[in-house]
Amino acid sequence: MTRTLFLSPPSFEGFDGGAGSRYQAKREITSYWYPTWLAQPAALVPNARLLDCPPHSVGIETCLREAQPYDHVIVHTSTPSLRNDCRVAEALKQRNPSVTIGFVGAHAAVLPAETLKASPAIDWVGRKEFDFTCQEVAAGRPLAEVDGLSFRREGKIVHNRERELIQDMDALPWVVDVYKRDLEVEKYFIGYLLHPYLSLYTGRGCPAQCTFCLWPQTIGGHKYRVRSPQNVAGELAHAKKLFPQVKEFFFDDDTFTANLPRAREIARQLKPLGLTWSCNSRANVNYDTLKLMKECGLRLLLVGYESGSEDILKRVKKGVTLDEMRVFTQACQELGIVIHGTFVLGLPVETRETIEQTIRFAQELDVFSIQVSLAAPYPGTELYEMARQNGWFAKQDKTDILLGDGLQQSTLEYPGLSKEEIFEAVEQFYRRYYLRPKPVLRIIKTMLEDKEVCVRRLREGYEFFRTLAQRRDEVAHGSAGA
Repeated sequence: MTRTLFLSPPSFEGFDGGAGSRYQAKREITSYWYPTWLAQPAALVPNARLLDCPPHSVGIETCLREAQPYDHVIVHTSTPSLRNDCRVAEALKQRNPSVTIGFVGAHAAVLPAETLKASPAIDWVGRKEFDFTCQEVAAGRPLAEVDGLSFRREGKIVHNRERELIQDMDALPWVVDVYKRDLEVEKYFIGYLLHPYLSLYTGRGCPAQCTFCLWPQTIGGHKYRVRSPQNVAGELAHAKKLFPQVKEFFFDDDTFTANLPRAREIARQLKPLGLTWSCNSRANVNYDTLKLMKECGLRLLLVGYESGSEDILKRVKKGVTLDEMRVFTQACQELGIVIHGTFVLGLPVETRETIEQTIRFAQELDVFSIQVSLAAPYPGTELYEMARQNGWFAKQDKTDILLGDGLQQSTLEYPGLSKEEIFEAVEQFYRRYYLRPKPVLRIIKTMLEDKEVCVRRLREGYEFFRTLAQRRDEVAHGSAGA
């Protein structure tokens, strides 16, 4: 019987390589999403193990030792971590020359030939949805016969035929048993979620056309393929028994609210379980649906506002107007639904004026917490193609999107707005948002209400200001976009 290891390798300190539908980078405070993309195929393969190194502080030596007995090692890679992951693969081959190593993830899906060429240690690459690709390789099926796979044969790269996207999502096994067996849930932190939290997918794909969003354009597709409400509620009931310590469940679907009747039905099915849950949402859900979800245990929505410029929202095909965002946000605040809002600086075509509009719009919305990212033009996205065609890339290496310490760097620049200005605007945005009386009082209130939250917020505050200092240091040394 062959043995298979699903591996999220050691990387930059604090780097979130398995980052669900979020971007892969080190963030301002300790943040780790569950490696659900690896847990799903791991649930399909007998005698498999999932090793998620970054959250569990597993260094390279321990990783190599743990991986040595396995016949197959399947690595989840990403654009920013590919070089590092290749070094890990080469070290694995050195220890065990007979091991078969496969790379999966959005980068491998979009650039299979380039990924294979990145290292001779990589035996195969999984394209698109790779769950059943991994299962077939682990079962010993010859690489030439596995759909959705690219590999080398006699020195040439061969691309097998495409694998059909999974239509019956209920056919996939639940992931929470893999979490229970292989992960310590207490190691996973997201600043705006209760701790410990647990995240999983109820569906894949997103009908929205946002030009910068990675997963729908690379792996999931633009059709929202979903699990039945009964299947979702069944896994949550099972998870509640497995993890009595978990305080919040997060649905990591790109847009959980893309299918409102289904979102409402899942909410109704969750109500008897008495769970606290959260999800990703677009800023256009109607009041009645929000009210129902709140009554059924919804605590928080993660909402991508992206920009305060109507022009930029149109360019990135956001599909939601500023006024719709205002109405939605007010409804959430009336109902007591917490919002964590995400904003992106450096989208086409950012100017000093649009950055100012975005900061003021965020202050006007005044949601509980925010995240400010730099536009990340991943290969396979429309944003990447636009940047390539218009000459917006600040560096020759278009896949170099992290600094040496794992923080995001500004990779795009526009006429009249340099990459350094965009990079520096992130700190200005955070300071102008959080260093106001209302956000400060909100945070203090949560600290006074719960001792554990108080300790956590103090740690996060320290990490946040330490990261801002790191960013200033990068600017001072000229490496913020060098």
